[in-house]
Amino acid sequence: MRVRKLEKKRGWAFTFAASIVKPTLLSVTRRTWVDGEKIPATGGCIVVLNHISHADPLVSAHFVYDHGRLPRYLAKSGLFRNRWLGGFLHAAGQIPVERLTASAAGAYAAAVAAIEAGECVVVYPEGTLTRDPDLWPMRGKSGAARLALATGVPVVPVGQWGAQHLLPPYSTRPDLLPPKQIVMKAGDPVPLDDLRALDITPAVVRQATDRIMAAIVALVEDIRGESAPAERFDPRTAGVTAIGNPHRSPRRKDQR
Repeated sequence: MRVRKLEKKRGWAFTFAASIVKPTLLSVTRRTWVDGEKIPATGGCIVVLNHISHADPLVSAHFVYDHGRLPRYLAKSGLFRNRWLGGFLHAAGQIPVERLTASAAGAYAAAVAAIEAGECVVVYPEGTLTRDPDLWPMRGKSGAARLALATGVPVVPVGQWGAQHLLPPYSTRPDLLPPKQIVMKAGDPVPLDDLRALDITPAVVRQATDRIMAAIVALVEDIRGESAPAERFDPRTAGVTAIGNPHRSPRRKDQR
């Protein structure tokens, strides 16, 4: 496992997080980092991953941080409403997003600005935890593709597996012992140059999204040593909620 030295100044929020979160993860996980050096050492970039656990932002931040970048996430806006947590997230450069509302456009503009300022923005193209029964990546949403087409920066796919054992989907009780094996593998940047030369129409965005998801799926297949379903799970056709816990009564609101 090769790591890259962090060159950019961390700031107090990342310094605080690294002093607490990283030692905790080192004690409760065993990590296999593969090809993380494919994340550009400098300059704006987008890292896209499959989403299998609410622990994903922690373990993926560990992966990105170990390869010399400070991750910037599009995070659900509810996290920012707490005075202290919100202050910390803003100080760490995280980007609030109001999902399924017109306000999401503001998060898109903020993400574009961060990328153009040379930041590494991490996106889960599925938009929420996968609903696939076997935790395969499901049909992607357009956000990552639109960012990629608008900015022209490298889009680095990462497949991951293992975080669901640390914190099962929609569970609030982590399983910390014995330490869980986490595998993350980065791939080559998704080829999008031909699409960037075209007008950004819904069809072009869909093509870009499909390429991004195909790259992630291929990495997950390699990690798991299995083949993904021929057709990706689509919550809309399966009749499950777009966000929140699909196993919870619709009368109870859950925006996670």
